[in-house]
Amino acid sequence: MNECRTGAGAVAVGAQVGRVTDQSPPVGDYAGQDRVAVVGSGGAVQPRTFVMADQPFGVRPCSIAAALEILGERWSLLALREMTYGVHRFARIAGYTGASRDILADRLRKLEGAGIIERRQYSEHPPRYEYHLTQAGRELFPVMLALREWGDRWANAAPSVAFRHTCGRAAATEPRCRHCDEPVTLENLTPIPLTGESNQT
Repeated sequence: MNECRTGAGAVAVGAQVGRVTDQSPPVGDYAGQDRVAVVGSGGAVQPRTFVMADQPFGVRPCSIAAALEILGERWSLLALREMTYGVHRFARIAGYTGASRDILADRLRKLEGAGIIERRQYSEHPPRYEYHLTQAGRELFPVMLALREWGDRWANAAPSVAFRHTCGRAAATEPRCRHCDEPVTLENLTPIPLTGESNQT
């Protein structure tokens, strides 16, 4: 099937990373390892994994961990899935996800408290609410698409939903650098730890 590669997964890369060939001079004890030159840091040649793997040992402060504190639970993600499908009322979200009412109510409160969703009243007597994505929630959609694609490929033998772009082609996520428009992969990125000073620049 033809696919439309969306730009929703574009990634901003602050440091430019250049590949170092086998002809590049070895650096210290890292000769023969996968190395990159990080432009903007003196052009120092380092192994791609050196920067993070050799940090002082301890629990890392991490945006992934912070996001998982909010989202890293089955029923939260499934509730968000339903909202992207246009399902906004509590009973219908519960029915489509299979979550118990108590668990779903707890997860929706947590998502609302984190600013991922908001309640909108649709009935005064009795008071009833719909649940809608905020801007923060809408910005999770590329993450949900990527997770669905991974599940289609590795976890689900019979995918049940496909997304079609307005161009008429099946949509697929493909993270790309917004500066050079090249695909972003594990092999062409270098993680750079940010200090307090670099976070302010």
